[in-house]
Amino acid sequence: MNFYVYLICSKNNDNRLVSYVGYTNNLKNRIKKHNSSKGAKFTRGKKWKLLYKKKFGSKKEAMKYEYVLKKDKIKRLELKKRY
Repeated sequence: MNFYVYLICSKNNDNRLVSYVGYTNNLKNRIKKHNSSKGAKFTRGKKWKLLYKKKFGSKKEAMKYEYVLKKDKIKRLELKKRY
């Protein structure tokens, strides 16, 4: 089974970009949940756009990379500039 690490982006009330990093085995369904306010609590009430995804062969690999991406502020900033 494949897993994906993804970065989604949205604008908050004062037009600043906010991002969220997560992992899933069903990317399409997960984005749909985020946009219908049924995803993570942080993502509720906003419209999210997928900016980045990376495919992994195992959940363990995906979780490791998710942790790295969450901590890598420079990489996240680069990805947010595409928005």
